[in-house]
Amino acid sequence: MPDIARVSVVAYFGDDPTRVYQLVQWLPVLEVLDEVHPVGLVVRDAAVAAHLEERTHLPVLLAVDFQELRALYERLDAGVALYCNNSMLNFQSLLDPRMLHVHVNHGESDKQSMASNNAKAYDRVLVAGEAAVQRHLAALMELDATRLVRVGRPQLDVPRERVLAPSTRRTVLYAPTWEGDADYNDYTSVDVMGPAIAEAVLSLPDVRLVYKPHPKVVTSTREEVREGHRAIMTLVTAAAPTDPEAGHLALTSADILAVMPDCDALVTDVSSVGLDWLYLRNEKPLLLTDKHADAERLREEVPVSRCADVVEPADVAGLADLLADRLEHDEHHLARVAMRHHYFDDVAVGESTTRFLAVVGELLALRDRLQGVAPSARGSVGITA
Repeated sequence: MPDIARVSVVAYFGDDPTRVYQLVQWLPVLEVLDEVHPVGLVVRDAAVAAHLEERTHLPVLLAVDFQELRALYERLDAGVALYCNNSMLNFQSLLDPRMLHVHVNHGESDKQSMASNNAKAYDRVLVAGEAAVQRHLAALMELDATRLVRVGRPQLDVPRERVLAPSTRRTVLYAPTWEGDADYNDYTSVDVMGPAIAEAVLSLPDVRLVYKPHPKVVTSTREEVREGHRAIMTLVTAAAPTDPEAGHLALTSADILAVMPDCDALVTDVSSVGLDWLYLRNEKPLLLTDKHADAERLREEVPVSRCADVVEPADVAGLADLLADRLEHDEHHLARVAMRHHYFDDVAVGESTTRFLAVVGELLALRDRLQGVAPSARGSVGITA
């Protein structure tokens, strides 16, 4: 068991390895936070613990059952617990009354699951900006809006080692999401038009296709999604020897944030990927799929669709021409600039981490005051990244 006496912030994760990517994307930010306020990762699955121990120097604390979790928290003097999802097991952690509980989520998107009544269980909910605030207020009754704290997207601030080889070709990234855990949250294009999207990109001269699906596309239990994914993989594999200089590539395990810097356009679904692109690559074209072909609903519920080309199943036949045009004439650039402000306020890359560190420091100080603890040496509140 690692030395836990110094831990003042807990990052809690109650799920299995198929969802651990949700916490993994926070690790670089948590390592920055650890330099000021020591962080411990609390997990409930041994395979998750092993996965994390290979990827971070932060202490990984395993508590499989509820009694082990209670005993672990008794040994800690942590003041804040962070949650990157809404796992049912979060509620076992929420029972601890000596910490302030903060939901940080694992992305920013317009999926319906992003605004959940679970938000009411946390002392604070850290959100990206105005769009997220409006999303919560529109979806939830009797939500105390003062719990919503705007910090931007700290995960996007951390420099990442690029994974794509340099290319003289323009690179189009196709990054679809998975089907979700319920029909209302199903935005994937893989099953309905994924192979056709790949074919359209591959048909373009002087273009490299990079296929980077959501991690759960690869392990999907839905046959239509599995078939679509296999078909896309087959297309990419077959294209490689046909045009070896193109460098067409399928990446099923890479960090998509490390892929984006070398791409010239993005085709994606309603998910965090499009908004990450809006934050990081606002100067490059964005195309958004709509498998449900419901333009009115998409425009209302997914504001980013108002500054992107929307591709419905009936439109795929013309996607190659549309992409070729957008690579030369980016008609939505100015609209994306305005939309970035709607989602992320005026936060520049790097400033989200500063906000995040400051909020955690303020909450640690607040927790100590509420507990009647004398001011401690947890570090200063207003930290710059």
